[in-house]
Amino acid sequence: MRSRKGISPVIATVIIVAVAIAISIAVAGWLMGLWRGFGAVEQLTVMPDSSLIVSNGTSTLVLHIKNTGSKAAVIEKVVVSGLGTFTYSGGDSTTINQGADSTLTYTAAVAAVPGTQYLVQVYTSSGAVYQGYVVAQSS
Repeated sequence: MRSRKGISPVIATVIIVAVAIAISIAVAGWLMGLWRGFGAVEQLTVMPDSSLIVSNGTSTLVLHIKNTGSKAAVIEKVVVSGLGTFTYSGGDSTTINQGADSTLTYTAAVAAVPGTQYLVQVYTSSGAVYQGYVVAQSS
């Protein structure tokens, strides 16, 4: 007596059809852009025309920032190395949409040293930190 092992032709056909349907759904979603949101990322760049202006014991950071990513970035905090956290003049946080650039103004009650280059760190709600440099100048 001989035993036959393996799967029946009906089960094999069902598996092949299920795999074909799954692949066709994935390809259709990719072609129609349905999965675009899953791979979306923010990408901020601190532009070189950003500046740090010193006047009467306070420092004003004029931050020109561009988002070249595929999703909006929410800036939570801006820290200037050696000077601390700067406060955004428009509230707690700000949003920069994908493909957009903005010039934002931040202030701190500390005096930067004119002519000194400072590291600027931009923290976003996604947990990313972006960096750039500014040179302090007297107003």
